[in-house]
Amino acid sequence: MHLFISATKNNNLELAKDLYELAKTLKMPAKLICLEDFVLPIYTPSAEEGGIPPAALELVEIFNEASSLILCAPEYNGSTPPIVVNAIAWISRSGSDDWRGAFNEKPAIVATHSGGGGLKVTQTMRAQLEHLGAIVLPRPIITNFQKKLNPDSASAILKQLNKYCGLSKAH
Repeated sequence: MHLFISATKNNNLELAKDLYELAKTLKMPAKLICLEDFVLPIYTPSAEEGGIPPAALELVEIFNEASSLILCAPEYNGSTPPIVVNAIAWISRSGSDDWRGAFNEKPAIVATHSGGGGLKVTQTMRAQLEHLGAIVLPRPIITNFQKKLNPDSASAILKQLNKYCGLSKAH
C-alpha cells in the first residue's frame, strides 16, 4: 500500500488528494493521511518522559504497513515544516523495536505545493528521508500557484514508484 502523507491541510492536502486519486485510477493500493490529524506535542526529551503519545504509536503502525511513502509538505523558511520533523522525531523515539521499518528501504516521493519555488523543501525532505533509510525517487513533484499539477507527469512518477515497489503493474 502506498501511503500518501500531507503534512498540512490546505494546498498540500489538495496535492496529496490529487496524487491519491491518480493512484486509485492507476489501480494502485493507497491510503491518505494528514499529519495535522495526529495530535503530537512538540518533541523534547522532557516531553518523552511523559510517555509516547498514542498518535505516535499509531503513526509507526501506519508507516510500517506502507510499501512506499509519498510526502507532500509546504516549504517553511526554505526547509521542511515543523510538523514533519516533529512526527518523524516521535516515530523515531516511539520505543517500538520496529520504528525503522517506517522508513528503511521504502521507496519514496517528495512533493510540495509551495508559495515559492519548492526546490529547497524537496531537497530537505529528500535528505531527511534518505538519512532514515528511505529510497527517494529522483523526480520530486513540485506545484505552486503558477504551476499546476501535470497529471501525465505525476502518473509517470507514480507508475515508477509502483514498479519500484514491485506491486501490481499500473497501466
